[in-house]
Amino acid sequence: MEEGKKDNKRTGIKRALSVKDILSKKYEVFPFEGKWKEAFDTPERTGVWFIWGNSGNGKTSFVMQLCKELCKYDRIAIDSLEEGTRLTVQNNLRRFGMAGVSRQLAFIKEDIPTLRERLRRHKSYNIIVIDSFQYTRMTYGDYIQLKEEFPDKLFIIISHARGKNPKGDAATSVMYDADLKIWVEGYVAYSKGRYRGSTSKYVIWELGLWRMAVNKIIKKTTR
Repeated sequence: MEEGKKDNKRTGIKRALSVKDILSKKYEVFPFEGKWKEAFDTPERTGVWFIWGNSGNGKTSFVMQLCKELCKYDRIAIDSLEEGTRLTVQNNLRRFGMAGVSRQLAFIKEDIPTLRERLRRHKSYNIIVIDSFQYTRMTYGDYIQLKEEFPDKLFIIISHARGKNPKGDAATSVMYDADLKIWVEGYVAYSKGRYRGSTSKYVIWELGLWRMAVNKIIKKTTR
């Protein structure tokens, strides 16, 4: 047995984990409560979350609400590649009362190489929102390098959609790799990933959901 341990040290091969090892392992999670837990349970604080949806369905509103919730637990940097700090961003910050979490939330507009430099710094942000994936111009290989370099971070990646799928092959591959997949449609965010609560859905805007339901009924009756 000792000889086997020495061999592992010489070759750099890590010891295989037993079932007992895995069952006894402690994980750091977000202790969500209420409607957040009902939708997404208590996901790990590291890894990759992927959010996608078509324009006009509540994706931006959901991201703002999600960030406000996550600010309870850690600091967040939003890499706003698509909108930067335009008036629309300011309006959304006011709409969702984000001034209350201003010490926990920061906006940057950096390409991925510059972002990586930032994240290498001591006490850098642990939660990074990338908006949007299409503006990063990353390949799937670039994405893998990013997440493997920073295994103790949480990356929340926002993506455009084409129909019900992420826009582009690279984005689709990232979606399949992500721990938590969130599809936004009709002002509802649906959990499609490895973490699902009792309902697996989060209502973003009740009135918006009601209006879309009414519009669907009207369209059906006028055909």
